[in-house]
Order: sequence, then structure tokens, then C-alpha cells
Amino acid sequence: MNSRTMSHEHKVREFYDSAVHCYQSIMGYTWHHGDPGAEAKGLSVLEAAQVLEEKVLAQSGIQAGGRALDFGSGVGGPTLYMAKLSSAYFVGLSNNEVLSQRARERAAELGLSDKVSFLTTGDDDYKSLLAFADNSFDAVTFYESVCHLPDKAAFFRAAFRILKPGGRLVGIDWLQRPFGEHQTDEQISKFMQPVNEYIRIPWHGTLGGYKKMIEDAGLRVTVATDMFEGVKCWGSTPNAERPQWLNYEGPEGDLFRKGKTALDAARDSGVFTVGMFVAVKPG
Repeated sequence: MNSRTMSHEHKVREFYDSAVHCYQSIMGYTWHHGDPGAEAKGLSVLEAAQVLEEKVLAQSGIQAGGRALDFGSGVGGPTLYMAKLSSAYFVGLSNNEVLSQRARERAAELGLSDKVSFLTTGDDDYKSLLAFADNSFDAVTFYESVCHLPDKAAFFRAAFRILKPGGRLVGIDWLQRPFGEHQTDEQISKFMQPVNEYIRIPWHGTLGGYKKMIEDAGLRVTVATDMFEGVKCWGSTPNAERPQWLNYEGPEGDLFRKGKTALDAARDSGVFTVGMFVAVKPG
């Protein structure tokens, strides 16, 4: 299969075959933004990320003995942290077996293998999540993973199906928005299209667009907020780490250096941000 006929989902899986080396060498086991308030107080990138995970966990309502799906679990940092804090059982889901295996190894290191399982799914399985029964999870969480999906609406419909009545969908994701002098689709695309290309994003949604997709899936949205409203989203990008990104020489090093440069430009323009969403399945 050549790159022209390869599905976008397959390209994402292959991207993470290389990205795991870059991301884990710089970010460890946790690959998402931190809580802005925690960062403003001077907490480390990891500490701020864990504060946000604590907020996601609280919003999910998951209790000890409950069952949750963490979609796009990567190498497992957030999944394991939430499982440890909650004593709930978490299923981490990824379409990349390299990531899932590293997450399993990390679970064993932390003594959490009985609280978490990490599964590898097919490239298109996110559209239905048919491996899971109707009404089988108390919560579904995601951290900056839905952005990689071409059919985001299908994922939200599948999440609705597998959630129990009263269960919650809670997550954060990359978004685009008008900001400052950059108001038109063309102006926004100038900065976001390179991010899409280098980081394997089919298209970035908006705060309102995500809210509508989640509502159309049948869920009742209780929170849809821009975590960096009115300010440029420089969260979780400490200057001390920039040389590690820009001088990275591992597998596909040029791709990740270009991706970092493109993402920094989108951040600096203000059109890149991160949103947080909470929704409940009625019943």
C-alpha cells in the first residue's frame, strides 16, 4: 500500500511507530497539555498534566469498581494515573500495538496490571467500537486523540452506545479558532494546515463543532470550554524543551522538527487551542 492509497487512520498508526521514540524521549509517558491554572502556579509539565487528569476523573464521576474506556491511550500515562487514583478498571484503546505494549509494560512496572488493560484496535474500529457491548462503560475519556480521526462524529456515536445511561464522556482535544487578526478560514488554515500535514491530523474541529457532534450523538453536553480562551495556547511547551524538539535526530527526525515548528507558529498566531468537553448519556 503506497501513501496515496493508505487510509488516514493507517497513516496515523505509522506516524506513531516513529513518534513514540520522539515523544517518549521528551515527554515520558504523558503526552497531553496540562491544566493552565496549575502551570500558572509554577507546577511542572507532568504535575500540571496530572492536575488536569484529576479534573477529568472528577468530571467522569467514575467510582471504585467502575469501568471506563480511555480512547487513544498511547503509552498509558494518563490511563494508569486515573486507574490508580480511582480504583476503577480502565481499558486503554489505541490503534498502535507498539504504544499498547509499552503501556502494558508500564502497568506491570507500577503494579497496576490488574486495574488496566491496553487493547489495540483496527484502524477503522473507532467508528463503531463493536468490541464492546452496549451500555458497558461508566465513562469514556480522551486526551488529544479524537483530533486524529477523520470521522469524529462516528466516534462520538459509538461512545454514546457503549456508555451506560448516566455515564459520561469527558476529554480534551486540539481545536482551531479565530484569533486576533486571523479570522477567516483562509487565515486560520495558513497556520493549521502545516500542523495537519506534519502531525497527521485530517482536520481540526472547533469548540462549537465538537459540541454539536457530541449532542448529535445523543449526549447532553454540560461543559464545552476553550481552556485558553482569549490567550495564546502556549501551555505545556516549556522553553527548556524546545531544543530537544528542534534538534531531535531520532527516526523521522525531520518530520518531528517540522511539526514542532508548525505547531509553534499556530500557537503564536493564536488560532490553535485546546478544548475540554463533558457530556452525559441521558437515562
